[in-house]
Amino acid sequence: MITTTPPLVIALDQGTTSTRAVVFDGKGKIQSQHQLTLTQYYPGDGWVEHDPEEIWRASREVVMAAVAAAGEGRVAAIGITNQRETTVVWDRKTGRPIANAIVWQDRRTAEACARLKAGNLEAAVQRRSGLLLDPYFSATKIGWLLDHVPGARARAEAGELAFGTIDSWLVYKLTGGAVHATDATNASRTSLFNIADQDWDEDLLSWFAVPRAMLPEVRDSAGSFGTALKSLIGADLPIMAVAGDQQAAAVGQACLGPGFMKSTYGTGCFALAHTGPRQVASKHRLLTTVATRLGGETTYALEGSIFMAGATIQWLRDKLRLFDDAAKSSDLAQQADPNSQVMLVPAFTGLGAPYWDPDARGAILGLTRNDGAAEIARAGLESVSFQTRDLLEAMAADLAEAGEPAPHALRVDGGMVVNDWFCQNLADLTGRTIERPVVTETTALGAAFLAGLGVGAFASVDEIAAAWRLDRRFEPMLPAAARDARYARWQEAVAKARHRTAD
Repeated sequence: MITTTPPLVIALDQGTTSTRAVVFDGKGKIQSQHQLTLTQYYPGDGWVEHDPEEIWRASREVVMAAVAAAGEGRVAAIGITNQRETTVVWDRKTGRPIANAIVWQDRRTAEACARLKAGNLEAAVQRRSGLLLDPYFSATKIGWLLDHVPGARARAEAGELAFGTIDSWLVYKLTGGAVHATDATNASRTSLFNIADQDWDEDLLSWFAVPRAMLPEVRDSAGSFGTALKSLIGADLPIMAVAGDQQAAAVGQACLGPGFMKSTYGTGCFALAHTGPRQVASKHRLLTTVATRLGGETTYALEGSIFMAGATIQWLRDKLRLFDDAAKSSDLAQQADPNSQVMLVPAFTGLGAPYWDPDARGAILGLTRNDGAAEIARAGLESVSFQTRDLLEAMAADLAEAGEPAPHALRVDGGMVVNDWFCQNLADLTGRTIERPVVTETTALGAAFLAGLGVGAFASVDEIAAAWRLDRRFEPMLPAAARDARYARWQEAVAKARHRTAD
């Protein structure tokens, strides 16, 4: 329990669709929240961008509101958690970005990844970084910016430009340019970081043609990242934690050792199985990533990433206009004909794990004249459950082959899991026990816990784990034969979405 005076911690949670500052007390209870939506830019097919200056303005505004709400002198520290892989390059002297940020969902560098694969580099990249060759990660995004912004590559090689994922951008801005740093969890998502050596890798830098001079210093997830300035946010506050959003969510879910697995349902869906101090190399197209680095000690995880989870529900709302509130999606889905064969494959920006197919595109299959809005809404929600099963099947195989313990349950969090129908559907279609915590905003909670660890409010991660509380457990109710038959139809639908050009 946090006993430091002042007793509150602010988690700055910068996500794909919004920016939030959440004030937590020493028991992990939310005291206030302050949120602003983030504009999405789609300048081309498969392209997704954010305005880094808008991210900075929103972050500053919500943190100022959080400081004011907490009261003078009551905040001990700030912890930052962020959308990972999203890439910003800025001028070190002026602090201005040279272009919009390229978002993790962006697929514009598919051809660059294909060229590297053709050069037989994927196995070597995976051995060093734990990652596959895909536009998802930061390295090819950096290369694209350096090659498409006039003069950028020469300036980067001269040390005039800085690269950062969103955490680095915010640390730099909050400290008035004094600190250019990231943490090991974010570094491990760039394709440039050797996760065994815990340093930027010279071979990776050479293969992706990224100058080392533009990279941030890599630090532990809990520890000093400088001071956020009073002139910017209303108080001088130490930044005592940085972690990528999925690793922060794992901390908030107390998934801190082997045998624990969590899945977060936000814009995308990200499942993470902790493997302790051991790296497990995936043979089933998953990622090996840093789970935490605390006190210089690194732990690892297997991760699978789905690009469209909550974003699928937003598409049903905003583009198909099936409902006016995402919270009503399950109400409509429950009206669907249970015998409907409709499948929705939300490959709007390609498919993530375990397919890693940037060319796949969305499809609705199995429609008859009896199907309508309810059946499509249900298919959209079920697509998230089916994609989760894709990940869990691959994880189970990797863990079994490595002799690692199988997680006893899947801990879930994020905006979608407040919906009981979705959680039960997830249990039914994956065949796993689903555990929902009392605090479902575990990404922000994890950042707050890490900041508390950074200021010495927690003696160890064991104290963090003890703070986790179960809200409800969902057990599978659908017979296994029915579950497997529906999953087989899903796999057929995915195959058609992936081979649309050949068809």
